[in-house]
Amino acid sequence: MGSRAAGGTVQDEALARAAVTALTEQLALAPKPGLPDPRDLSARATRLDHRALRWSAKALTPGLAAMAAAARRNGRPSPRLRAELGAIGRCAEHSLALTGGGHRGALWTLGLLVASAALTPGADGAEVAATAGRLAAHPDRGAPRRPSRGSTVSAKYGAPGARGEARAAFPHVRRALTALTAARRAGATETRARLDALLTVVSTLQDTELLYTAGPPGLRQVQAGARAALEAGGTATPAGAELLAALDDELREHAWSPRGSAGLLAGALFLDALPSVRVPGAAVSAGCAPPDRRAT
Repeated sequence: MGSRAAGGTVQDEALARAAVTALTEQLALAPKPGLPDPRDLSARATRLDHRALRWSAKALTPGLAAMAAAARRNGRPSPRLRAELGAIGRCAEHSLALTGGGHRGALWTLGLLVASAALTPGADGAEVAATAGRLAAHPDRGAPRRPSRGSTVSAKYGAPGARGEARAAFPHVRRALTALTAARRAGATETRARLDALLTVVSTLQDTELLYTAGPPGLRQVQAGARAALEAGGTATPAGAELLAALDDELREHAWSPRGSAGLLAGALFLDALPSVRVPGAAVSAGCAPPDRRAT
């Protein structure tokens, strides 16, 4: 019994580390249109310092491990598990605030996916996303009654928002996974494949952050720019790379940021890494890092 519990703890920590790795790899990706990346050392364009975001991402590890452990203990998507995940998530948000903030959208996405991966060990990305959808369908009865900015914008414009995305089993995370696979098979570098996956999300997501800052016309303009880069052959082609740079310039000029897309890309990178995360019962000592990811 003790060894099984220890194995579960190791797996919980491995899932949490994989999720934080996915988030930091998303942060390291460049050039991301309108989003923090290594070019933003002065935080001039996005108002979010890249180094500070990398630091605060590490604060998510204990909370994500606790979410995996809660899922493993409960054993199935249920109202009880949803309430427990909500309570853990609010504690994790407090830890984030103490380390500089950011990542609230990524915490929602990664928390549900980590918990779902713990519920379905060995499942592929689509199965994990489907489990996350069933889990998100349960209300979080402990959530604050005051509406968030995202939920207010969702109600105003009829956008699904973060909750709708999760309850639909993260369709944009799954589209990003498909785009990653297609770009790799076409011979794109890992960086270009990930940029194509990001643009795939941006091209169709009703991003509530963009709706708030740019309104529906601005959102459509950004979506069109992302589609144009993809239709030109993706960021691995000269034309696609040029259109990506133009979209980046446009977003930074207007101070628009597709933040919702960034969190969903992190979710896709996490699901993409799941085959390399050790399974329960593997011969691994506590504190051992998961196997190295594909180089970017």
